Amino acid sequence: MKLPLGIHVGERLSLEQTYWQAELADRNGFESVWVAEGRLARDGIVPAAVIASRTDHVKIGTGVVNNKSRNAALMAVTFKTLDELAPGRAILGIGAWWEPLATKVGQPLRKPVASMREYITVLQSFFRNEVVSFDGEFVQMRDVRFDSMYRENRPVDIPIYIGAVGPRMLELAGEISDGVHMDFLLPPSYLVGAREAIARGIAKRTDGRESIDLTQIVSCSVNDDDPQEAIDACKAFLTLYLAQQPHIAEHCGVERELVDRIQERAGWPATPEAIKKAMPLVPNSLVQNVTACGSTDDVFAKLMEYHEAGVRCPIISTLGDKEQTLTRLAQAAKD
Repeated sequence: MKLPLGIHVGERLSLEQTYWQAELADRNGFESVWVAEGRLARDGIVPAAVIASRTDHVKIGTGVVNNKSRNAALMAVTFKTLDELAPGRAILGIGAWWEPLATKVGQPLRKPVASMREYITVLQSFFRNEVVSFDGEFVQMRDVRFDSMYRENRPVDIPIYIGAVGPRMLELAGEISDGVHMDFLLPPSYLVGAREAIARGIAKRTDGRESIDLTQIVSCSVNDDDPQEAIDACKAFLTLYLAQQPHIAEHCGVERELVDRIQERAGWPATPEAIKKAMPLVPNSLVQNVTACGSTDDVFAKLMEYHEAGVRCPIISTLGDKEQTLTRLAQAAKD
């Protein structure tokens, strides 16, 4: 592909759609498939394992799991297992959980950057096949390592990408991770400050590395017969995101007053009917600033805008007519 592309799959798709998209990606030269795990709708690890068994070439990342609901040792051995299924293709995409869900399940966010540093430090020790002892504020391990009962114990090469948005987490990613996996609904202009934060972290590295990878999920909807229908598909998703995960608003240029109005109209949890009622509050211009929607040419041009802003590999998240979106962008990337 002239433009490297990945695919983002998750709870908004059926499992049948998830596997179809992953297999299409594998056949058509896409670089990666990223499996989401956000709301309490579907686990990310099980579909990732199935995708690993059904594909031969694409990398398989989590986009993203969180660092609170799984013990760090369990997370490490989970990805060691995924590497057995798909050698050299597994990527651990990990982020802080989001509010209010974290608090609702008894795991409120506290010092997310500090806890992420501890968690990743321990993961990296496991992946190097070390005996791990760690006495942190958030993570504690005592003389543990991978068990060699069924195969030779050896290091595993699992890249770690941090799902970062804010400057402090981006800086941490630059300092200790292999890449940043940026979230939906951030405009290309956001990459200026994000790359500066990543660069500050890279300057602190002690391993001599001078760069890390940068991927970003981009909500995409193609409809060449009715571009407005594609815009509306992305508008519904943006409205839902602002209602359920309002932390993104400050990063995509949405005033707090608009978020409050959307949340008031949508309620919790926001149903599809409530989202339809709140959608008229969101202008087309905002949708087109933070998503790629409209005709094939419109969408591909927007993906190129992200690429030119510093995203090495845009990750397509299909909305609206998913089959048209994916197949036409796959062709456009080859032309």
